[in-house]
Amino acid sequence: MAASTSLALVLAVVLCCGCAATVSAAANSSSGDDFLRCLTAGVPSQLVVTQGSSSFTSVLASSVRNPRFLAPGTKSMDKGAVDAVTKWQTLAPELPEELTIRVVVQNKQARFQSLYLGTCDQLLPVMSSKLPELAMTRADCQEMSWLQSMVYINGAGTTSTPVEVLLNRTTSLSTYTKNKSDYVKQAISKASWEKIFPWFDGAGAGLIILEPNGGRVSAIADGDTPYPHRAGVLYNIQYVAFWPTTATAAVPDWIKNVYKFMEPFVSSNPRAAYVNYRDLDIGENTVTAGGVTSYESGRLWGEKYFGAANFRRLALTKGKVDAGDYFQNEQSIPPLVTKK
Repeated sequence: MAASTSLALVLAVVLCCGCAATVSAAANSSSGDDFLRCLTAGVPSQLVVTQGSSSFTSVLASSVRNPRFLAPGTKSMDKGAVDAVTKWQTLAPELPEELTIRVVVQNKQARFQSLYLGTCDQLLPVMSSKLPELAMTRADCQEMSWLQSMVYINGAGTTSTPVEVLLNRTTSLSTYTKNKSDYVKQAISKASWEKIFPWFDGAGAGLIILEPNGGRVSAIADGDTPYPHRAGVLYNIQYVAFWPTTATAAVPDWIKNVYKFMEPFVSSNPRAAYVNYRDLDIGENTVTAGGVTSYESGRLWGEKYFGAANFRRLALTKGKVDAGDYFQNEQSIPPLVTKK
């Protein structure tokens, strides 16, 4: 996982801890402390920066201004895409920490997107050595700030779009989307990828995004934060389906079918999922007659997001701060109250 991802993590922690600081004065009990720590006791202190930290402003500024360099490359199925993706699976998690490469598979093509903390001249020999299949040239590399790279990757596809577009909170999407997710622990064979690629071609087909693990993500123990998908995981798969907002039809069958097809190639017992790609298909809470969410019903989806041990810890913490389950939704953490 590249340094770019590490800095993104710093920003996320800054925002979360900033919110937590607002309520910390009211939560002075040990249970409140457990809640506010969010199970992050094992995260290296240098990665946790609160608004009260002396370095808060400088970390935030450097994270936004730090130069990032985007190097896209596209391979079609008949021109080496399968070979490149097959190799990428084990290569990407082992890349230098300043480089991350993800893959978008759509229309039987694989689009490689990389973020690199350094110069294009520094990146070229790395790419030539690690992934010569992409035949990357200087023309494929664009230098930009981290903020600009977020605009570029998330739809603009050009460096001329002003970063202020990120301030626009009104969606301009003309499609609905549905997301599902998986984690891959063992590399998928070339023969299997040759069967997978055709799923992303034709009417109604969506796409998948392959995001590598590695770096700091894999270095942190599974139980140090609620997020457990770390060492031993090669990459995450995000499935995305699209359909027009004017359509009255239900979610396209494509995403359900491709998700079922991928079952032999991904994690199992449980089939893990990423909590930020919220997926009600993997389970929903059942509320008891007393208005409190059933812990057992929550385990169905919760252990896929957080792992069994982490989910239990989250539920025990919820039991201390919200035993009556006032805050609840289809996949909210259920309270687990132990008898004294």
